[in-house]
Amino acid sequence: MRRFSLFLLLIGSAAAQSAVVRPKTIDDVLVNPGMGIQTFQRYNRQAIYPGLRWSEVGPDAKVEDAPGKVDFPESSVAYVRWFWSQLEPERGKYRWDIIDTALDEARRHGQKLDMRLMPYDQSSPLPQWYRNSGARRANKPTGQDGKIWSPDSADPLYIQTWGAVVAQAGKRYDGHPYLDAVDISTFGYWGEGWGPYPPDWPTQKLLTDQYFDAFRRTPLLMNFDVLQTLIYSTGRGAGWRADCWGDMGRPGRNFAHMLDRYPQFIAEGNLQDAWQHGPVSLESCGTPGSWFRDRYDLQYIFDQALRWHVSTVNIKSTAIPEEWKKPFDEFQKKMGYRFALRKLEYPPAVTAGRTMPVNMWWLNAGVAPVYSEYTLAVELRGAGGSCVMKVPVDVRKWMPGDAVYDGSLYVDDHLKAGIYRVRVAMLDPRTGQPAIKLAIEGRQPDGWYDLGEIRVE
Repeated sequence: MRRFSLFLLLIGSAAAQSAVVRPKTIDDVLVNPGMGIQTFQRYNRQAIYPGLRWSEVGPDAKVEDAPGKVDFPESSVAYVRWFWSQLEPERGKYRWDIIDTALDEARRHGQKLDMRLMPYDQSSPLPQWYRNSGARRANKPTGQDGKIWSPDSADPLYIQTWGAVVAQAGKRYDGHPYLDAVDISTFGYWGEGWGPYPPDWPTQKLLTDQYFDAFRRTPLLMNFDVLQTLIYSTGRGAGWRADCWGDMGRPGRNFAHMLDRYPQFIAEGNLQDAWQHGPVSLESCGTPGSWFRDRYDLQYIFDQALRWHVSTVNIKSTAIPEEWKKPFDEFQKKMGYRFALRKLEYPPAVTAGRTMPVNMWWLNAGVAPVYSEYTLAVELRGAGGSCVMKVPVDVRKWMPGDAVYDGSLYVDDHLKAGIYRVRVAMLDPRTGQPAIKLAIEGRQPDGWYDLGEIRVE
């Protein structure tokens, strides 16, 4: 009994010698990199699409900001897509200025860029030079869809020329710090890899592999429509995207993406854990306005997205109905990652030039990890100088739930004796600046979180 009492005494003594901080959590919507509601063919502070329609044609020049406040959530990701005819109006002459401008605009508006390069659709045909090149056509002019020039995507010329667009884009933009993700776009309308004229599987695989060859550092997203390519691409580390999120069915049609294809494909393809290595991105089927008009079950739509561990959603830069703004805010608080420091423990005094023990308990209260690299850091800042101590953890491995760091950090020997503030931040490894907002109080104007005091001796 005496030994047990002595043990409790020692534990209590050790705790008394430590500073213990339990930051207060906050309930704000946090706009953080790589997650949240995206702008579409637009950037922050730019006018949204009126009504329930949008444009599939991405901007090929700078778009002016709206003169007043825009009624749309602040966003960390701009999702933009362009057609082949925009990017290569003449064979071999690429308009990279279009994508350069988009990356500049994303940076200027405090965002990163998700992008898709698309071959064609019903309204935006393939480049004229390609249609006149002798390339094979999949359909006939007299057919039901004869007005649309659909390519034979197994044609070596298609594989070569479309593959050149992908390869050159990868050579120019792979790893760009403001490029967040790239859609895998292969054949068919919008490059979504489905349609009436699919090539055989080896060709589909070849067209998919072109992206993995071109983009080795930037995350890739595979469209959801064809299970075989979805399984293959996520198996290679890609995330996935579904572009009919919210479809709850139409009168007279015994099919709904949200009730049939999406949940069943995830089960059939054993994709339940794909989110752990690649992001999940969803695009609304229609718009929130059309969901509201058709009386869709918004809570079910949100619940399914969270079950799939969603990171980003594209609602076509259209208005959120007033009645649904609060539910959308609550949804944003749960999607993606949400880091809260629950406890920080450190000694009240340290010696410069030596290590200090640090114990941290973190919670990821979101439904997904962060997929890009960030540096967790502790800073001591005072009149005698400052030092930034990088915590040796990989925050990309912080899945939803708890994470702990219990170790030591080196205190720079140049610090003078005195009182310092203990600050915490997640830094962009490229700039060394705070990049992620935490779900706790204490954020300072420079992005660091002030959490306590320490004495350097």
